[in-house]
Amino acid sequence: MKKSFALILCLILLASLFAGCNSTDQNTETDADIKVVATIFPLYDWVREVAQDDVHIDLDLLLDNGVDLHSYQPTAKDIMDISDCDVFVYVGGESDKWVADTLAQADNKDMIVLDLMDILGDKAKEEELKEGMQGEEEEEEAEEEPEYDEHVWLSLKNAALFTQSIADALKTADSRHADAFQANADAYIEKLSALDAQYQNTVDSASVKTLLFGDRFPFRYLTDDYDLDYYAAFIGCSAESEASFETVTFLANKVDELGLKAIMQIETSDGSIAKTIRDNTKTKDQDILTLDSMQAVTIDRVEAGETYLSIMESNLEVLKQALS
Repeated sequence: MKKSFALILCLILLASLFAGCNSTDQNTETDADIKVVATIFPLYDWVREVAQDDVHIDLDLLLDNGVDLHSYQPTAKDIMDISDCDVFVYVGGESDKWVADTLAQADNKDMIVLDLMDILGDKAKEEELKEGMQGEEEEEEAEEEPEYDEHVWLSLKNAALFTQSIADALKTADSRHADAFQANADAYIEKLSALDAQYQNTVDSASVKTLLFGDRFPFRYLTDDYDLDYYAAFIGCSAESEASFETVTFLANKVDELGLKAIMQIETSDGSIAKTIRDNTKTKDQDILTLDSMQAVTIDRVEAGETYLSIMESNLEVLKQALS
């Protein structure tokens, strides 16, 4: 009897031990969060689309207060957030030079890092100093290595490529939900492709094939996707804010020459350069239209429901007006 009781007790203890081990493993499998940090809004939104309702993805938007990518410097908190994350997604252009030092000091040496410029590879475009465009005050770039246009997110074709890369990263970080991540990515890429087709149809049927910006020009990837021509006051990453007399005169004359009915600007502009160009045209009646480059999207806009797709859809409506 005593031997039977001892045997039963041993079996109970063993069962409890195995149950405890299984419980620990199960908690590890189901409760561990995958921490993802994305530097700017488009990247953040792509991760959100791939993750969807997965509660185990802890997603953080680094530039959430409207700071422009080109002037951003990470805070101590930002560096700490990146240091222990599982997946880090950033653009990888000239504005992200600070990233190398941050990653070198990161605690998590197994971090999955997505550099969008690196993913794009030889499809990345060099910044272009086009006719009439005002260069930087010191033309030192000609002696340096080529600088690449970092506004890669403004191409729907690129967005599809990056979405798949994000899905692959999340599948590696959390293999339990790999099928869901891929299904979400496939559905989202289909939406991107549908909107891409709408852009192409708009350009194909347009009577005008040229955009003129009284502003910086971050839309090189978008215009190249659809074979649009463009003129602008500054390159996309320029720190200049005042256009010279020569630049304004050239652009105003180009508006007259091409018979353009719209002058473009980006969402951070105060409109002064575009208005000055309009004032120097013959008719002085052009519309001033704004395309959103998504370089300074705040968390308030995110919480209000704005998405990468909704902004690109709004940009399409502006483009239709500009090209009509």
